[in-house]
Amino acid sequence: MGDRVVDEPARRRRRPTKQGTVLSAQGIVDTALRLLGQHGSEALTVRRLGAALGADPSAIYRYFRSTDDLLLAITDELIGRAQQGWQPTGDWQADLRAIGLRIHGAYQAHPQAALLAAYRTTGRAYEIQAVESILGLLRDAGFPDREAVQLYHAFVDQGLAFAALDAAVDALPAPARAADHGVWQTSYAHLSAATHPHIAATAPLLAAEMNRSAYPLALDLLLTSFAARLPR
Repeated sequence: MGDRVVDEPARRRRRPTKQGTVLSAQGIVDTALRLLGQHGSEALTVRRLGAALGADPSAIYRYFRSTDDLLLAITDELIGRAQQGWQPTGDWQADLRAIGLRIHGAYQAHPQAALLAAYRTTGRAYEIQAVESILGLLRDAGFPDREAVQLYHAFVDQGLAFAALDAAVDALPAPARAADHGVWQTSYAHLSAATHPHIAATAPLLAAEMNRSAYPLALDLLLTSFAARLPR
């Protein structure tokens, strides 16, 4: 891609594409998310996007300078979707928990995109809004500024790390995912108590627990640790 991005009014297409789509930055992002879900990272090319939109691939140049520019827009879109409808309740721990679960859920809904986006920093509107909201909750709770920033860092990195990990699992081909899940029942469940007493004693619990995300528990533990640090 090149350096030909122009302002929205000037780049707006007056006629629909062959697919009946009026091109827009939002429409391109939505289509890219759909293609990523269907084909993985290989879908993020102007050729595939142009074909899906029924437009000449060069038209994408008018909205995004590069595929990386588009990826940052996709990342920001996921963050924005996580915040839709969220309102603070006045309970800082409950509000942070809700934000964390929303962000994790938004990435889980698009695992192929999450693999590319979870570690990116966009500096765009939705991300800025999320940073402002999270820092506001921590500062209003009474944390000093330096600690609020440190806790923000820990909160966000934990959430995004779990988002990437769980997305990687969800993005596996179905047979591989099923095989990994089955290991807890086919291998661990049959270990002898004589050689592996702790695994043998907890095997049914392991089989149930290890096939779901640990993020909700990890988030609760993190927020409990935050509360213990709050100045009295």
